[in-house]
Amino acid sequence: MKRKALLSWSSGKDSAWALHTLRQDSQIDVVGLLTVVNEANDRVAMHATRSHLLRRQSDALGLRLQVIHIPDPCSNEEYGAAMRSFVDNARQDGIECMAFGDLFLEDIRDYREQQLKGTGLKPAFPIWNTPTDSLAKEMWASGVEAYISCLDPRKIPKALAGRRWSEALLGELPEDVDPCGENGEFHTVVVDGPMFRESMPVRIGQTVERQGFVFTDIIPVDGRV
Repeated sequence: MKRKALLSWSSGKDSAWALHTLRQDSQIDVVGLLTVVNEANDRVAMHATRSHLLRRQSDALGLRLQVIHIPDPCSNEEYGAAMRSFVDNARQDGIECMAFGDLFLEDIRDYREQQLKGTGLKPAFPIWNTPTDSLAKEMWASGVEAYISCLDPRKIPKALAGRRWSEALLGELPEDVDPCGENGEFHTVVVDGPMFRESMPVRIGQTVERQGFVFTDIIPVDGRV
């Protein structure tokens, strides 16, 4: 029998590809998504994805969306308490596994494993250690469409904010930048790919700089918020 799993959903390309990979796994059944949303601005943490677009993603994936709302600022204690409460409820719903789209950062993986230790939920990392250059090419070839919604201007040019993540864009990145942005160089919002039942047309909105990062608003074309 397959293990029921939730996927930690960032709204970006890597979690989308993790879902695509898990759907080909005969041992795991992904039954829903978990996303952390900043309640002050009603957007996904770091990726700054609008909640409306987040819901559009879950609908197009055919998966139930579960949201943890956190305050801004949020202390480690508040975040930990919110996660523990969520995990307790997930276990009562029969969830056995929590999956993540992490690629190679050992400290992040260690943190997630520690957070789930003793909870009864097993962590899964379906795309772990996949070479990111070949991974990026595989995503592009499959039809994954994503846009840069957040970037670190200390690592890549500000002008790339809002750009489509593509092979052409890769040629504009500094040589030491990971093609999937795994070192925090950039974050994306995914709007199409083989994991979706339908694409989500978007337009590129305003770009702003906050707390040392550059954010671009990726807006569903229906204009709802």
